[in-house]
Amino acid sequence: MPKTRAALLATLSATALLALPLSAAAQRPGNVGGCDIRRGTLCTNMNLNGAQLAGVNLANSQFTRSDLSGADLRRATLDEANFSQAEIAGATLDEASMMRANLRGARLVGASLKGANLRNAILQNADLHDADFSGAQLGGADLTNARAERTRFDGADLQRANLRAAKLSGASFAGAKLQGANFTRAQLTDADLTGADIAQAVFLNAQTDGCKGCP
Repeated sequence: MPKTRAALLATLSATALLALPLSAAAQRPGNVGGCDIRRGTLCTNMNLNGAQLAGVNLANSQFTRSDLSGADLRRATLDEANFSQAEIAGATLDEASMMRANLRGARLVGASLKGANLRNAILQNADLHDADFSGAQLGGADLTNARAERTRFDGADLQRANLRAAKLSGASFAGAKLQGANFTRAQLTDADLTGADIAQAVFLNAQTDGCKGCP
């Protein structure tokens, strides 16, 4: 009888120990679509469509030309990550940290980046139309030649951001901080800058027909 009880206790203990790592693993993204989800990972040309990656740390990672459309990256850490030429349409990146991230040529059509931190990020030639950057931090970001028609930047901080030659027709910058921003040759037709702070912003040769709040 003592041996039977000891064997039973040993079995129960082993089962409990085995359950712990399984439970912990269930809470970690682990490997998604062949991509090892961790800081500094290399996941170029991969299909991560709809991936659930909220809150994960992917700083300094490489996602060049990968498909992240519809992915959930809310509150994720993506500082200095490379998303050049990536497909991120319809993704949710609310409150994500993307400082100095490279989004050159990326497609973020209809994506949500409300409250995201994109300070000094590179968005040259990115397709941002119909995206939502409300309340986002874009100070010092480079949006040269970006396509951002009907994009929302309400209440966002774009101080000293470079929007040279950006396509911003119908975009909303209501209440945004635009001090020192560069809108040289930008298309601001029917844009809304109501209540925005445009002190020292540059609008040289910008197209401002129908723009509310433009100088």
